[in-house]
Amino acid sequence: MIPTIKWPGGKSFAFTIFDDTDLSTVANTQAIYSFLYDLGLLTTKSVWPTRGRDIPRIGGATCEDYDYLAWVESLQARGFEIGYHCATYHSSRRNETARGLDRFKGLFGQYPSTMANHTGCQESIYWGSARLQGANRLIYNLLTRYRHHQRYLGHVQQSEFFWGDLCRERVRYVRNFVYADINTLRNCPIMPYHDPERPFVNYWFASSEGPNCDAFNKCVSEKNQDRLESEGGACIMYTHLACGFQEQYGLNKRFRSLMGRLSKMNGWFVPVERLLDYLLEAHNYHEITSSQRARIERRWLRDKMIVGPS
Repeated sequence: MIPTIKWPGGKSFAFTIFDDTDLSTVANTQAIYSFLYDLGLLTTKSVWPTRGRDIPRIGGATCEDYDYLAWVESLQARGFEIGYHCATYHSSRRNETARGLDRFKGLFGQYPSTMANHTGCQESIYWGSARLQGANRLIYNLLTRYRHHQRYLGHVQQSEFFWGDLCRERVRYVRNFVYADINTLRNCPIMPYHDPERPFVNYWFASSEGPNCDAFNKCVSEKNQDRLESEGGACIMYTHLACGFQEQYGLNKRFRSLMGRLSKMNGWFVPVERLLDYLLEAHNYHEITSSQRARIERRWLRDKMIVGPS
């Protein structure tokens, strides 16, 4: 059941983006954010606060790169939210994560309100098989051939990668399931929610599938935009704006067209934190039940069977 939400200012629906910072540099994403700003689409850009000590498997600029930091600070000044994508682009032990969070606060004036785990980081919290329970966990492990079973340790207190207490103290919202549907609320109508089985995260939120430009464009097609509006829903797009949106001769034309069309619709276009704060107030706090958790887990597994396990 899709919840009925009365959006601010008589708006018909809500739309935003959480941009994972993988591969991001000033050169390959600055023009995209300028375009979004000109359209009035304020979103969330995540960062890595610290430079890694190892060669990254998936790299990009960090907040220790002067020009990149100056640009990210300018985004914040223009109304974009800055989110967190782990301390850096590789696994970080507890002291390194604490340093990354403190550096984030020093740069942006507060600890991050929103975050998403970064692929492969062992300090990812309640990630891999720990995202699910019971039969759903077993199905996930079979789909992934147990590659992600007990691999992520941010919530494991005996681990050198543990930082669950810091997450609970300093981060408000953490992304979990991503669905192949533009209306994120359709698949996770109770977000943001607290899960008593995962106490180190204050609130979880979901997103809609769009990791690269082609997938993003497919999810936000004209037909899907119209459905999002007719359903009065909310979309939080998961993506990497450094992956194919900026082409050799400018921004991807299909992306430009779709975002231009969307911006002219009666949508509420705010960063992820503001959207989740509004939903949290509208829901007046929600603690997920076992049956609700099983339902959203099954929906996610169904989508993973179509788009591939992650």
